[in-house]
Amino acid sequence: QVLLVESGGGSVQPGGSLTLSCAASRIAFSIYRMGWYRQAPGLQRELVASITSAERTNYTDSVKGRFAISRDNAKNTVSLQMNNLEPEDTAVYYCNAYFEGSEGSGVLHDFWGQGTQVTVSS
Repeated sequence: QVLLVESGGGSVQPGGSLTLSCAASRIAFSIYRMGWYRQAPGLQRELVASITSAERTNYTDSVKGRFAISRDNAKNTVSLQMNNLEPEDTAVYYCNAYFEGSEGSGVLHDFWGQGTQVTVSS
C-alpha cells in the first residue's frame, strides 16, 4: 500500500516561513507528478504547487514568488518551502502523487497523504 506522510506543519506569524515535507513509500516515486494541495475550512481543495517527473513546476497565482516546490528522487521526498506566509495561507496541506499512463492504457494512480495543518496568525 502506497504511503505518503506529510510533516512540517505548524503555527507561524504572518511573514514567517515553514517547510513542508512529504515522504513517499511503496511507490515508483520518480515517475509521479507530485503536488501540494490545501483546503481551508468551507472551501474546496486547491492545487498549491506541483512538480513533474521532469521537474517542471507549477504554482497557483497566490503563492508565486513566495512558495517553492522541490523533489528528491533519491530520498522519495517532495518539499514545499513557504515564505512570507499570509493568514490566507491557513489550511490543511495535502501531499499528492499522480501518474497517468499512456493514452488508452487505463492506468491512473492518484494517492493522498493525511494532511498537515498550517496556521498563519498573529
